[in-house]
Amino acid sequence: MIAAWVRAFSSDDPVSGLEVGERPEPEPREHWSVVDVRAAALNHHDLWSLRGVGLRAEQLPMVLGTDAAGVVDGREVVVHGVIGGPAGHGVGPDEPRSLLSERYPGTLAERVAVPTWNLVDKPAELSFVEAACLPTAWLTAYRMLFTAGRATPGQRVLVQGAGGGVATAAVLLGAAAGLEVLVTSRSPERRERALSLGAAGAVEPGARVPRADVVLETVGRATWSHTMRSVRPGGTVVVAGATSGDPTAAELTRVFFQEITVRGVTMGSREDLVHLLAFLARTGVRPLVDATFPLARAGEALGRLAAGAQFGKIVVTP
Repeated sequence: MIAAWVRAFSSDDPVSGLEVGERPEPEPREHWSVVDVRAAALNHHDLWSLRGVGLRAEQLPMVLGTDAAGVVDGREVVVHGVIGGPAGHGVGPDEPRSLLSERYPGTLAERVAVPTWNLVDKPAELSFVEAACLPTAWLTAYRMLFTAGRATPGQRVLVQGAGGGVATAAVLLGAAAGLEVLVTSRSPERRERALSLGAAGAVEPGARVPRADVVLETVGRATWSHTMRSVRPGGTVVVAGATSGDPTAAELTRVFFQEITVRGVTMGSREDLVHLLAFLARTGVRPLVDATFPLARAGEALGRLAAGAQFGKIVVTP
């Protein structure tokens, strides 16, 4: 089969270590299924893998990709890309949690093997391209808002760092759910785009905003103090990343004195993915698709991601 995989690591030019060509077919194993991939979405995780973050040289070659939608025996499915963990479906409870392309070959291929439990029915309302965009950034945003953040209609949510995949998904999901979504961004263009997607307000980082019930934090050091000043007493901060590094001060005095809840999120559960798919099917909200490339041009697709030229998801179709 045709696949896109990591041939070598390069921190300076990650796409230079990509290879596209023939790879062995997935091997059958008990409690796993082989998905005929119809669409697979790119994530920054793919670029980190090409840089050697999360992979070791002895694991190469490793097929990239964490997100996919496809077909198994006539069933249209979306792949939940989190493998293992406490339940251990398909791998055993002692195997640590990982994402596809970390321990097992990923989704940038004509076919991918995953635990059968990881397959979720694709709603007929969503195309394969749309569904493939959901299992990482959109699933993370959904879990941050509704599972960890427990946001409800009428509440105010602050999203730090508009423009990224998780932030864009949070704006669209939050607005559709009746939340008052505020965003921050250094870019006037990204602030305008967030407003056009349904944000109720968009400000520069650090600007004073009305106290939020929930703050979504993926930036870290550059925004943490603003986050702690902006969440209401008794509110919730949900953390799913720290792209600018860890904060130099956790501001624990503010956390305990104002009884702020801090929750961590990595991706989301299979149940979260089921609920997210139902949310989109019912509301008509759809992920933004920046561009679609054939699998043979995966290098070009990853180059666009590496350059930061996209607004929305980049999708590869075998």
